Amino acid sequence: MDRSRLRMGMYRAVLAEGQHEDLISLLNRDLLMAQWPVLRTLVSRHLREVWEEAFPELAVTETSAA
Repeated sequence: MDRSRLRMGMYRAVLAEGQHEDLISLLNRDLLMAQWPVLRTLVSRHLREVWEEAFPELAVTETSAA
């Protein structure tokens, strides 16, 4: 997925509704880290908190992007 908008939409859907296998096969760590400052504004507060608690480096990415 080389188009940012399409990739962002797919990541948002996978983060919100993906099964464990989807997370492993469809998400790329580096792309998730790079897109997180925008993605975090597109997902629910609960989902954002769950992901940032599970992966503290995402919260750091958001802080450093501000």
